[in-house]
Amino acid sequence: MIPKRPINADVPAPEEETKRLEPVEPAPKRREPKPLAPKLLAGLAALAVVFIVVAIVGGSGGKEESTSEGAPAPAPAATRNSGGESASQTSEALGYPSFATNNTTRIGGSDPAANAAGAALAVFPSTSSSQQPAAVTLVSEEDWAGAIAASVLMSEPIRAPLLFSQSDELPEASAEALAALDPRGARATGGASLFAIGSVALPDGAGKVTRVDSGDPAATAAQIATLRDRLFGGPPAHILVASSSSPGYAMPAAAWAARSGDPVLYAEATQLPAATAAVLREHPKVPVYVLGPTAAISEGVFKQIEKVSQRVTRVAGKDPVESSLALARFHDGSFGWNVNDPGHGFVLARGDSPADAAGAAALSASGTWGPLLLTDDADTLPRPLRSYFLDVKPGYATDPTRAFYNHVWVIGDQDAIGVDQQAEVNELTELAKIGGEP
Repeated sequence: MIPKRPINADVPAPEEETKRLEPVEPAPKRREPKPLAPKLLAGLAALAVVFIVVAIVGGSGGKEESTSEGAPAPAPAATRNSGGESASQTSEALGYPSFATNNTTRIGGSDPAANAAGAALAVFPSTSSSQQPAAVTLVSEEDWAGAIAASVLMSEPIRAPLLFSQSDELPEASAEALAALDPRGARATGGASLFAIGSVALPDGAGKVTRVDSGDPAATAAQIATLRDRLFGGPPAHILVASSSSPGYAMPAAAWAARSGDPVLYAEATQLPAATAAVLREHPKVPVYVLGPTAAISEGVFKQIEKVSQRVTRVAGKDPVESSLALARFHDGSFGWNVNDPGHGFVLARGDSPADAAGAAALSASGTWGPLLLTDDADTLPRPLRSYFLDVKPGYATDPTRAFYNHVWVIGDQDAIGVDQQAEVNELTELAKIGGEP
């Protein structure tokens, strides 16, 4: 049973005990920042224009009726910077939030590097030192598993957003974002300004770099979990075990790790890697949550984990879309999003782009904190996802300004998630009048 919640803040909540939602079983002081590069300044200017457009379109979604019928606002008109490149082109290259509706905001980069840069700058605008992170995590573009595991470094107290790199150079979007973010290290980061996962190119004058060797997913994740314990000064409250061979089932772990500080470890479909078992043995009393059905992590592997950990629970749906919904709904003590009512943020990404889950994880640990949900098609919203949005659709009975609101970050360009699908999500998350005349 899901506890009821009033749709309107001026309606008192019923005195009802919250019941557990059972798991779904499968079938340092900082100097002033350096001046921003001209291209980045142009991009930030474009971003400001976008937010003005958003305000004109409809603000935060508190209107009684939608006047745009869910259609995304047009991109801002192009202006030229000193390099002859349009501000809107620069904005798009960095994946800045664009194509906003009153309930959704798209970070529409053409690849995970651009989307990660856009997400990092949305969370840390970096127009002053107080808006810059102490550290940034760099991960190889090819290492989706390492990136998802590194999402835990975005959680408090570290708060290191993730950018993608290559072995020989930084992608332009990452270089521009990193120049703006300008991390300088802090006590919480162990003095490190960069966490480098694997062999990645670093910028000149990077400062102190804490490195994590790359290898197979389980070994890399185990090293990140050990680094997390050292920086946090203690063990985690929970541990996630995700599939290293079925990335769609692992993707929702990134958002929860960034929000909670719970590390992500990996298992193969039919084998528990030694590196993962070693970390579990260090924390035998820490509850473990296995993500995905038996097709992703078999019952045999589940039983192997049970031999090491005292409490193991599976959270799963029949496919990646439904598994992301299962984790969004799940609640077990202090573990789980427990998002079963209106008034939340969400992040929506394609289930076949696992790097985007890590790049967007910062959005789940800031602003309208919320779970990562998956879609499996550019044009069509999956039916289970549509049903979920209807379940948590906000409404009001008397006063829309006292209502709860939903907001969805859409990750990827229109080839990943089409405008029609974004418009449908906007309609599903629109505040609705419920009941008779006020």
